[in-house]
Amino acid sequence: MKIYEELVARGLIAQVTDEERIRELINNGEATFYIGFDPTADSLHVGHFMALCLMKRLQMAGNRPIALLGGGTGMIGDPSGKTEMRKMMTKETIDHNIECFKKQMSRFIDFSEGKAIMVNNADWLLSLNYVDLLREVGADFHVNNMLRAECYKQRLERDGGLSFLEFNYMIMQSYDFLELYRRYGCNLQFGGDDQWSNMLGGRELIRKKYGEKKADAMTITLLLTSEGQKMGKTVGGAVWLDPDKTSPYEFYQYWRNVNDADVLKCIRMLTFLPLEEIDKMDTWEGAQLNTAKEILAYELTKLVHGEEEAEKAQNAARSIFSSGDSVDMPTVEIGEDDLKEGKIDIQAILVKCGFATSRSDARRCVEGGGVSVDKDKITDAFQTFNADDFKEGRVIRKGKKNFKKVIYK
Repeated sequence: MKIYEELVARGLIAQVTDEERIRELINNGEATFYIGFDPTADSLHVGHFMALCLMKRLQMAGNRPIALLGGGTGMIGDPSGKTEMRKMMTKETIDHNIECFKKQMSRFIDFSEGKAIMVNNADWLLSLNYVDLLREVGADFHVNNMLRAECYKQRLERDGGLSFLEFNYMIMQSYDFLELYRRYGCNLQFGGDDQWSNMLGGRELIRKKYGEKKADAMTITLLLTSEGQKMGKTVGGAVWLDPDKTSPYEFYQYWRNVNDADVLKCIRMLTFLPLEEIDKMDTWEGAQLNTAKEILAYELTKLVHGEEEAEKAQNAARSIFSSGDSVDMPTVEIGEDDLKEGKIDIQAILVKCGFATSRSDARRCVEGGGVSVDKDKITDAFQTFNADDFKEGRVIRKGKKNFKKVIYK
């Protein structure tokens, strides 16, 4: 099976333009394609993970990826899918986040010997002259068409509306494709469903600048499936690729705990297991789905954190479920600052472990009967402990699948 057909079979394609040309380009390893990453945090997250896996698949098939870091667009902010304007970041924060992204991307993409390119759109966007941009690009965008774009319509219908700053995002992203086309011969762009209008804008801009017949085979838009995009947004920034933000064990546990209905979908989209092997799992049910979840969690943890960490995470998870303890269990340290009059209550502990977002949330967890310390169920939402209780470490559990060891230091 060739790569385009494989992407379809894995459920990674939603909408395309010029499908025959796309198929020809990527099946023959002739695509120079880009995916953009705005540096909104100092770590990539699972929402980016699918895009990185897609880039890796296409590179393995002989195509050349361009990882476009949004040092310029990140200063504006994409309104797509947002209910309000994102807090503006400083250039220093954006530059720091970009450096973090670069390190993480190299785990997935081979940038050696020109096999892939990493570029920053700040290199051209920040030096643009406003009037020149209006004349060269603005004249090719019709406001009526832009307002019909789903990414703008949703915001316009909300109380907060859409700022003029964000309104420019489509033009900036479209200009990116034009520059990548000019500089690197980029002939293909990938993105999620919420990027469809922005991506079409870039395609049309190139066609207008270079002539429809000449540019038609060179500017092609391909989208990740809406299902895959939804999956990324579901976990979003809560599950980071940086092990200091989400430990390998926690990363493993997230995928080990996916819903039964999603596990095979995730295996198809995100792992590099052969489709023939995955197809055999279609009939799995009951306890077999737990095996499928272990396969999913192990394969993805190996991709992000390496085989050694994947083995440790899997062994820790199995040990915890069988005996209730493990030396590899993630730990949380508490200290004097966490105590009040020498005590700490269970609500504070749950928040400290990340098992609750607030004290009221923690209280509901206890009242729901899903919290225990070691193997003792907690029924009093205000139960307290002293420092000595955690000198040797105690296992805090929320539900059946969330465990952390708390140690006083």
